Amino acid sequence: MKMDQAKRIRVITGESGASGGTVLYWMQAAVRTRYNHALEYAIHLANHRGAPLTVFFVLTPDYPGATERHYRFLLEGLRDAAENLSARGIPFTLCEGNPGEVAAARARGASTIVTELGYTRPQRRWREVLVEKAPCPVVLVDTNAVVPVEVTSPKEEYSAATIRPKIHRLWEAFLKPVEPVPYHAAGPVTEPPRWPGPPGPAAAPGSFHGGENRAGELLGEFLSLRLREYGELRNAPDRDWTSRMSPYLHFGNISPVEIALRAMEYRDRLLSEASESEGNQSDGTLPGSVDTLLEELIVRRELAINFTWYNECYDSYRSLPNWAITTLEEHSGDERPAIYTARQLEAGETGDPFWNACQHQMVESGMMHGYMRMYWGKKILEWTQNPRDAYELALELNDRYELDGRDPNGYAGVAWCFGKHDRPWVERPVFGKVRYMNDRGLKRKFKGIDRYVTRWGG
Repeated sequence: MKMDQAKRIRVITGESGASGGTVLYWMQAAVRTRYNHALEYAIHLANHRGAPLTVFFVLTPDYPGATERHYRFLLEGLRDAAENLSARGIPFTLCEGNPGEVAAARARGASTIVTELGYTRPQRRWREVLVEKAPCPVVLVDTNAVVPVEVTSPKEEYSAATIRPKIHRLWEAFLKPVEPVPYHAAGPVTEPPRWPGPPGPAAAPGSFHGGENRAGELLGEFLSLRLREYGELRNAPDRDWTSRMSPYLHFGNISPVEIALRAMEYRDRLLSEASESEGNQSDGTLPGSVDTLLEELIVRRELAINFTWYNECYDSYRSLPNWAITTLEEHSGDERPAIYTARQLEAGETGDPFWNACQHQMVESGMMHGYMRMYWGKKILEWTQNPRDAYELALELNDRYELDGRDPNGYAGVAWCFGKHDRPWVERPVFGKVRYMNDRGLKRKFKGIDRYVTRWGG
């Protein structure tokens, strides 16, 4: 592995593993076989030692906040991973239980166990259990960020403005193709995993289906159909011009490195073709759209990872900056324009058709348009008796219904609505100095907002 990519790897020293023992790859946060630095490193170790390699995943039936929708998406992704591993001659096992405990138990007799870095509290605790109990060395690989979180910065960053130059200085070194390593001991995989039955009713038509194969298809559609105008149209709720990659990034079905490289390659190819065609000049929208995509995919997403990694209160009101908490508390007794119960909000039964539409979109599809999610969170703050309760409710709804809930992006997105990664604005009732959004702004900014409401039943 090249030197820069080697910075993704952290070897936790421990007792020597069994001589000639199996190399284990505990696949948990990166459910994919493409652009998976942890998998390729595990294959490299197995080849180097002349040892067999086994991949396993631990299904936990009580993951905090997970629903039938999340488990269905996860299982679809695991089926893809198992089939694609089998095609490379690598066996895959599906286990059940506490992931850290199961991984430590499976490490008995192994020479090394490799897994991915996990950014959230449950993921980190599982890996701590593994490190405490594993009888062999443990290798952690940061494969779900473009620039490894601890390489970018040793501390929590204040905003996108402070983290952006640090990432820009580093990302070229880490935006490299990840070539699949041939597994020397590859052979026919004769015992496929025993899959649990699908949790609940079949997925609704048009809903998202998990897996790296589907992620690759959707990425191809985005590049060919929507990337050129992405910079201009991504925030228009009625146009649905987003990449649709967030659930696949959350479940590790696709790598941000692959998305970025494919977008950059697509841009370079089209610009080259345009320059070679006589009189065909680029209008500049494609380069700008790719820059916008990289900003959101790398800078904004990795700001969220930085927040989750370094702020131990990332999933609570206490994670907010002092100025935001102070101003929200000062205005916590302000009269609200309306107060809605948690049940009314969950059902999308407010007097605001725009808010109802985005709540219905989230409940029905498992995703909410990114711009509308900001408006959604701001209105929960405005319609709830106090900011602490509003914060908790926004997180609960986001985690329950979004396919990318329980994720650094979700935690940072909710926190942003309450002032995180932002600056003080003009003071007003309820919000204090936290940025304000209203329906007049939606109407002014988006001419087609009524079409969005019609589509989602606001």
